[in-house]
Amino acid sequence: MKKNKPAFEKISPEFGSSLLVKQHNENIVNNLPFWHFHPELELVYVNKGKGKRHIGSHLSYFNNSQLILIGANLPHSGFTDRFTTNGSETIIQFKEGFLGEHFFDIPEMQQVKNLFERAKKGILFGIETKKLLGEKIEMLIKYQGIERIIRILEILKDLALSKEYTLLNVDGFAFEVEPQDNKKIDIIFGHVSKNFKQQITLDEISEKVSMTVPAFCRYFKKVTGKTFTQFVNEFRIVHATKLLAENPTSITDICFESGFNNFSHFNKLFKQFTGKSPLKYRNEMKQLVTQK
Repeated sequence: MKKNKPAFEKISPEFGSSLLVKQHNENIVNNLPFWHFHPELELVYVNKGKGKRHIGSHLSYFNNSQLILIGANLPHSGFTDRFTTNGSETIIQFKEGFLGEHFFDIPEMQQVKNLFERAKKGILFGIETKKLLGEKIEMLIKYQGIERIIRILEILKDLALSKEYTLLNVDGFAFEVEPQDNKKIDIIFGHVSKNFKQQITLDEISEKVSMTVPAFCRYFKKVTGKTFTQFVNEFRIVHATKLLAENPTSITDICFESGFNNFSHFNKLFKQFTGKSPLKYRNEMKQLVTQK
């Protein structure tokens, strides 16, 4: 088990969505696995890939495929080391209250509520469950709005009813996030999400959480594993990827629309974060759309 404290990762659902669904089929060189946790549950389905499971104190390896559900605030590291032909990884991240604070407290949702409780130890599902749900999980990326919600509820129902599972972190590592950390990070993230298109000074953001600048810098690096500047730039790059995929605007305009004031700096950071230039990223997104 790694002895260092896991970093807090802030999950940001897509605009107009209460959960995050992402899918990739190639290794992202600059997005190396790191030891982290978040208050969201995480459902991971790997189809045709190889890697290791590091969840709490549990460490094991998988070959070909896996389906796991990781509970809130359970520390874990990245999974897939490499994909085989036509391999992909689909990740769904959501808070337990993503449908309302008390939605899963109603009698009809008791089995799903129990699933969330078991997930605090990390759940590895077996072959038949993977066969039943693998394609349904992969298809989530194609749906939005209420259609996506209906399908995620169906998936959670089938996971809750499955008897074919193993708890991974049975007697091992437990980590309780400090409530004040969540509150501070939420304040910081909320301010960045509203103001990332303009300069955000350290004085300004430190004042938001009633800290001095040096104390804030130490705190933010300790909790997130990155500097505040890195965090803001990554937020801007994620916004830029969305615009490049959905908006025909010029790349120069997208650079400034995303909060950058230097085009060469934008290009450099974009390639560091995604592994490709903005133009290559946009062209690949166009190809994906035409293939659907």
